[in-house]
Amino acid sequence: MIITFTLNGRVVRADAAPDARALDYLREEALLTGVKEGCGAGDCGACAVLVDGRAKLSCLTLMAQLEGRDVVTAEGLAADGARHPLRQAFIDHGAVQCGYCSPGMLTAAADLLDRNPNPSRAEIRQGLSGNLCRCGGYDKITDAVQAAAKALCEDGES
Repeated sequence: MIITFTLNGRVVRADAAPDARALDYLREEALLTGVKEGCGAGDCGACAVLVDGRAKLSCLTLMAQLEGRDVVTAEGLAADGARHPLRQAFIDHGAVQCGYCSPGMLTAAADLLDRNPNPSRAEIRQGLSGNLCRCGGYDKITDAVQAAAKALCEDGES
Protein backbone atom coordinates (compact mmCIF):
# COMPACT_ATOMS: atom_id res chain seq x y z
CA MET A 1 0.00 0.00 0.00
CA ILE A 2 1.26 3.50 -0.80
CA ILE A 3 0.99 5.82 2.20
CA THR A 4 1.56 9.51 1.56
CA PHE A 5 2.55 11.85 4.36
CA THR A 6 4.94 14.69 5.11
CA LEU A 7 8.13 13.68 6.90
CA ASN A 8 10.36 16.41 8.29
CA GLY A 9 9.01 18.87 5.74
CA ARG A 10 9.04 16.73 2.61
CA VAL A 11 6.29 14.64 1.07
CA VAL A 12 6.93 10.91 1.26
CA ARG A 13 5.18 8.13 -0.62
CA ALA A 14 5.93 5.05 1.45
CA ASP A 15 5.31 1.56 0.11
CA ALA A 16 4.44 -0.19 3.36
CA ALA A 17 1.97 -2.62 4.79
CA PRO A 18 -0.81 -0.62 6.46
CA ASP A 19 -0.25 -2.56 9.70
CA ALA A 20 3.53 -2.01 9.71
CA ARG A 21 4.82 0.02 12.63
CA ALA A 22 5.80 3.61 11.87
CA LEU A 23 8.91 3.03 14.00
CA ASP A 24 10.20 0.35 11.64
CA TYR A 25 9.58 2.46 8.54
CA LEU A 26 11.23 5.55 10.05
CA ARG A 27 14.37 3.67 11.12
CA GLU A 28 14.76 1.10 8.34
CA GLU A 29 13.38 2.83 5.26
CA ALA A 30 13.67 6.55 6.00
CA LEU A 31 16.97 5.95 7.86
CA LEU A 32 16.01 8.29 10.71
CA THR A 33 17.90 6.56 13.49
CA GLY A 34 17.04 9.21 16.06
CA VAL A 35 13.77 7.33 16.46
CA LYS A 36 14.72 4.65 18.99
CA GLU A 37 13.03 1.41 19.95
CA GLY A 38 13.25 1.08 23.68
CA CYS A 39 10.47 -1.15 24.93
CA GLY A 40 8.33 -1.66 21.81
CA ALA A 41 5.25 -1.52 24.03
CA GLY A 42 4.58 2.20 24.46
CA ASP A 43 6.08 2.47 27.94
CA CYS A 44 9.38 4.34 27.48
CA GLY A 45 8.86 7.17 24.95
CA ALA A 46 12.17 6.59 23.12
CA CYS A 47 10.30 6.28 19.82
CA ALA A 48 8.22 9.47 20.18
CA VAL A 49 7.67 11.56 17.06
CA LEU A 50 5.37 14.48 16.36
CA VAL A 51 2.29 13.64 14.31
CA ASP A 52 0.40 16.78 13.37
CA GLY A 53 2.30 18.55 16.15
CA ARG A 54 1.50 16.10 18.95
CA ALA A 55 3.86 13.52 20.43
CA LYS A 56 2.94 9.99 19.42
CA LEU A 57 4.71 6.71 20.07
CA SER A 58 5.86 5.36 16.74
CA CYS A 59 6.06 1.80 18.11
CA LEU A 60 2.28 1.92 18.58
CA THR A 61 1.48 3.90 15.43
CA LEU A 62 0.63 2.00 12.27
CA MET A 63 1.77 3.25 8.90
CA ALA A 64 -1.84 3.54 7.72
CA GLN A 65 -2.41 6.07 10.52
CA LEU A 66 0.15 8.40 8.92
CA GLU A 67 -1.78 8.86 5.68
CA GLY A 68 -2.06 12.61 5.01
CA ARG A 69 -0.36 13.50 8.29
CA ASP A 70 2.64 15.69 9.11
CA VAL A 71 5.37 13.72 10.90
CA VAL A 72 8.41 15.33 12.52
CA THR A 73 11.23 13.39 14.13
CA ALA A 74 13.98 14.80 16.34
CA GLU A 75 16.05 15.17 13.16
CA GLY A 76 13.36 17.49 11.81
CA LEU A 77 13.42 19.84 14.80
CA ALA A 78 15.32 22.53 12.96
CA ALA A 79 14.46 25.36 10.63
CA ASP A 80 16.65 26.25 7.67
CA GLY A 81 19.56 24.25 9.10
CA ALA A 82 19.53 26.19 12.39
CA ARG A 83 19.56 24.17 15.60
CA HIS A 84 16.20 24.17 17.38
CA PRO A 85 16.36 25.93 20.77
CA LEU A 86 15.40 22.66 22.48
CA ARG A 87 18.33 20.83 20.92
CA GLN A 88 20.70 23.63 21.88
CA ALA A 89 19.35 23.73 25.45
CA PHE A 90 19.80 19.97 25.82
CA ILE A 91 23.46 20.43 24.83
CA ASP A 92 24.00 23.51 27.00
CA HIS A 93 22.47 21.92 30.11
CA GLY A 94 24.07 18.49 29.81
CA ALA A 95 20.67 16.86 29.27
CA VAL A 96 22.12 14.48 26.69
CA GLN A 97 23.88 11.75 28.61
CA CYS A 98 23.84 8.38 26.83
CA GLY A 99 21.50 9.99 24.29
CA TYR A 100 19.09 7.09 23.95
CA CYS A 101 16.08 8.95 25.36
CA SER A 102 17.03 12.33 23.90
CA PRO A 103 15.14 12.19 20.58
CA GLY A 104 11.92 11.11 22.30
CA MET A 105 12.42 13.69 25.04
CA LEU A 106 12.99 16.40 22.44
CA THR A 107 9.81 15.62 20.53
CA ALA A 108 7.76 15.33 23.72
CA ALA A 109 9.21 18.65 24.91
CA ALA A 110 8.39 20.29 21.57
CA ASP A 111 4.79 19.13 21.95
CA LEU A 112 4.69 20.42 25.53
CA LEU A 113 6.10 23.84 24.63
CA ASP A 114 3.67 24.14 21.73
CA ARG A 115 0.77 23.62 24.12
CA ASN A 116 2.31 25.51 27.07
CA PRO A 117 5.07 27.98 26.13
CA ASN A 118 5.93 28.79 29.75
CA PRO A 119 5.62 25.60 31.80
CA SER A 120 6.57 25.27 35.45
CA ARG A 121 9.03 22.56 36.48
CA ALA A 122 6.11 20.42 37.64
CA GLU A 123 4.36 20.89 34.29
CA ILE A 124 7.55 19.92 32.45
CA ARG A 125 7.89 16.76 34.53
CA GLN A 126 4.23 15.94 33.89
CA GLY A 127 4.58 16.69 30.17
CA LEU A 128 7.59 14.39 29.86
CA SER A 129 6.26 11.69 32.21
CA GLY A 130 5.79 9.24 29.34
CA ASN A 131 9.51 9.34 28.54
CA LEU A 132 12.01 7.36 30.56
CA CYS A 133 15.67 8.33 30.96
CA ARG A 134 17.86 5.35 31.76
CA CYS A 135 20.60 7.66 33.07
CA GLY A 136 18.28 9.48 35.48
CA GLY A 137 19.01 12.90 34.00
CA TYR A 138 15.58 14.32 34.71
CA ASP A 139 16.77 17.49 36.48
CA LYS A 140 19.06 18.43 33.59
CA ILE A 141 16.32 17.65 31.08
CA THR A 142 13.87 19.83 33.04
CA ASP A 143 16.47 22.64 33.17
CA ALA A 144 16.97 22.34 29.40
CA VAL A 145 13.24 22.52 28.65
CA GLN A 146 12.90 25.59 30.88
CA ALA A 147 15.81 27.27 29.09
CA ALA A 148 14.35 26.41 25.69
CA ALA A 149 10.97 27.80 26.75
CA LYS A 150 12.66 31.06 27.73
CA ALA A 151 14.61 31.21 24.46
CA LEU A 152 11.51 30.50 22.40
CA CYS A 153 9.53 33.19 24.24
CA GLU A 154 12.36 35.69 23.68
CA ASP A 155 12.50 34.81 19.99
CA GLY A 156 8.73 35.25 19.75
CA GLU A 157 8.94 38.72 21.31
CA SER A 158 11.60 39.94 18.84
